[in-house]
Order: sequence, then structure tokens, then C-alpha cells
Amino acid sequence: MIVLGIILMIIGFIAAVPVLWTLGIILIVIGAVLALMGGMGRAVGGRRWYY
Repeated sequence: MIVLGIILMIIGFIAAVPVLWTLGIILIVIGAVLALMGGMGRAVGGRRWYY
């Protein structure tokens, strides 16, 4: 999810599309939160790890 967010941010920056930039930021934040919660050993959404 983090990688997809970075790709969307790059495409949004190059193509000057603010919607892609915003979606990229949102995906990075969600991916980071899920990675942190999974790293703490907390099961999130029925899964212990998010890859």
C-alpha cells in the first residue's frame, strides 16, 4: 500500500493531477498505520501481518 501511494504521488506530481497526489498521501498514511500496528503484534482486520 505504501509503494502504491508513492507511485500515485509521483504520477500525480509529474502529470500535475492533484487528485492522484492526494490519494497517494492517503495510501501512504494508511499503509504506515497498518504496518506499525502489525509490527506491534496487534491483529488488524483479522490479519496479524500486512506485507
